[in-house]
Amino acid sequence: MDKAIVARPHFPPGRRIVAVSDIHGNLPFFQALMDKIRLTPGDSLVLLGDMLEKGRDSLALLRRLMELSETHALYPVCGNCDGLVLRFFETDELDGRFFASYLPRHPESTLRQMAREGGFEQWEDLPRLRSDLRAAFPAEWAWLRAMPTILKTEHLVFVHGGVPSLEGMEELDRWHCMKNDGFLDQGLSFDKWVIVGHWPVTLYDEHIPSSAPLINRERKIISIDGACVLKVDGQLNALMLPSEDSRDFTWTAWDGLPTARALDGQEASPDSVNIRWGRSALRLLEEGEELSLCRHLETGRELYILNEYLRRDGTGLWCEDSTDYRLSVSPGDLLTVVRKTKRGFLCKKEGVTGWYYGRLSAIME
Repeated sequence: MDKAIVARPHFPPGRRIVAVSDIHGNLPFFQALMDKIRLTPGDSLVLLGDMLEKGRDSLALLRRLMELSETHALYPVCGNCDGLVLRFFETDELDGRFFASYLPRHPESTLRQMAREGGFEQWEDLPRLRSDLRAAFPAEWAWLRAMPTILKTEHLVFVHGGVPSLEGMEELDRWHCMKNDGFLDQGLSFDKWVIVGHWPVTLYDEHIPSSAPLINRERKIISIDGACVLKVDGQLNALMLPSEDSRDFTWTAWDGLPTARALDGQEASPDSVNIRWGRSALRLLEEGEELSLCRHLETGRELYILNEYLRRDGTGLWCEDSTDYRLSVSPGDLLTVVRKTKRGFLCKKEGVTGWYYGRLSAIME
């Protein structure tokens, strides 16, 4: 068992702390979010893991972060996706069990991006690939190796997946701190604020899909993974504190979607379903031009699903995260527009996704 690496940084009093999680190789979103929050060298930027994998620009993002670490106070924490990239550099123990099947199926992976750049993209000889990558990317390897598992200060703990306790954290299993699914559902409470990513926050609510950070003040847990890259309507969240000892948490996000002003009001629906990853099996009832009427097998709810969200594989019919939730909207509200259909607009308001059936002003890219 590899034990967790705990770092104890000192955040100077009065310095703004910004926490960002699960960028997943989306360099444009990261750059746009940093511009939006006006990041300065006077800020402390905590990266809560999973900077890499799933997105198209993992290698470029990694290099951007390495550059930022030379000019800014950057505190990266290792996530499970980052940890897998590091494991390939460090050891061959996952070659047969994981990388032999993963790498051929994922051309977007960080390791394949590195291999393409180096001109040695081969999968039949993983030891050779490892040797080539070690020789060609020593700085990137060293930067990944230096990441701790946990950041601990007087009032805050930052960890990608979660921890079972704040006692003896140096003895915890490193991997389980990085990959700790459904952390908020484990009933834990802490006497310091524990700030995590890893598990998209929209997976926690069975009724209303929201990518906004979840701040549980009673249990002192904050979960901020906005499903950037993973969902069409996902977003990259930034949690901000004026200083290390502050409880004045604020947040903003970037989702890259066009915006528009609502011209009409609309009440929220009293009952709705949030069809989430892993719980999305459907039965098709009536096929439509843009949306099809389906029955969600887990809940029995019948609702219209965007055709482009429908998927079929060996397990049957399922869908990308979908909902029948109707947003609460007042005239003048700023909405981000996910999809425009003849039935209405799939929109987001303050991180919450739902349907809007009123009129919109001109959509602004």
